[in-house]
Amino acid sequence: MSDSIEFKSVTELYKRVEPALYSKVKELKGLGFKYISEKDIWNYLVTYNWKDKKDLQLSDLISDILYCDNNKVNEYVMSQINRTKINDDEEIL
Repeated sequence: MSDSIEFKSVTELYKRVEPALYSKVKELKGLGFKYISEKDIWNYLVTYNWKDKKDLQLSDLISDILYCDNNKVNEYVMSQINRTKINDDEEIL
């Protein structure tokens, strides 16, 4: 009997880890990072922590969410905001 949990889609996986994402956002808001959302944390981890990893366990994902570096998540979000602003400015020209 296999103990592995398999997900049919990324959306299903996201919903499964959403409580951990919510908890991390709550922690970040308490530290003054009021603009960071669950999706921001997810996108940061997908981009930097999980990009080249295979066979991650659900417990690994939850641990990564809860213990990811707050400042690195903030830097990621700020870079995304700046990238969006630059793209918006270019469209205006």
